[in-house]
Amino acid sequence: MHYRIWKVETMTNVPDNLKYTKKHEWARIEGNRVTIGITDHAQGELTDIVYIELPKVGQDVEVGTELATVESVKSTSDIYSPVSGKIVEVNSNLENSPGDINTDAYGKGWLVVIECADVASAELMTAAEYKALLG
Repeated sequence: MHYRIWKVETMTNVPDNLKYTKKHEWARIEGNRVTIGITDHAQGELTDIVYIELPKVGQDVEVGTELATVESVKSTSDIYSPVSGKIVEVNSNLENSPGDINTDAYGKGWLVVIECADVASAELMTAAEYKALLG
């Protein structure tokens, strides 16, 4: 008897129109407003997200500072801001439906919108660079 073992690789969704961080956050830049979330890869690693703690609207954040905390059945992870600025929107729907991050990481699963004075100073990767990071 011969058995074949097939390695199944899951393809992580990495939209080309977004920017990425090494810590697996994504950023959609629209003028001076930057929508932030966690990548499909990150939500897959976390598994089922059951709780999220979001910042308050009006809060100032700096690059690399803690932005939110995500709790899954597996672990708790901090999410960091890829840009500096003022939080102008939070996705309060996630308080009742944190699983939206798992089912629609780049849509309904967004976390915050930051108004950023200097988007160009953010250290963000292109989709190709992020895919290379993932291997």
